[in-house]
Amino acid sequence: MAINIYQAVKQAMQDLVAPQVESIKGEITALRAEVRGEVSALRGEMTGFRGEMTGFDGKMDGLRGEMTGLRGEMAGLDGKMAGLDGKMAGLRGEMDGLRGEMNGLRAEVAANFARLDERLTMTLDLRERIVVLEARLPR
Repeated sequence: MAINIYQAVKQAMQDLVAPQVESIKGEITALRAEVRGEVSALRGEMTGFRGEMTGFDGKMDGLRGEMTGLRGEMAGLDGKMAGLDGKMAGLRGEMDGLRGEMNGLRAEVAANFARLDERLTMTLDLRERIVVLEARLPR
């Protein structure tokens, strides 16, 4: 008799629980489908993001290349500037040399003017003496 009661309770429990279990199975199946859809959408978005990241990587590589090129150009300009600095230093040296020569020429000109002034003074003195001597001569 205990077996019959067990069987009857078991059957009653199955009759009560079975529809609930089937309902839960349906909900689980629907949730799985929903989760799969969300996962699929997320994978699609991740693929899109990966594509964008690849595009950004390409752009970054391009920018790096441009920066490398600009650095090379700047190094070239630095070299040219250094060359110009050297030329400027050479020109300054030449200008200093020319200044020295000009100062030497000024000193020479001043000395020549001084000698010319002496000779002019001497010539004028001689001229005055000649005039005096001519005046003494009989006519």
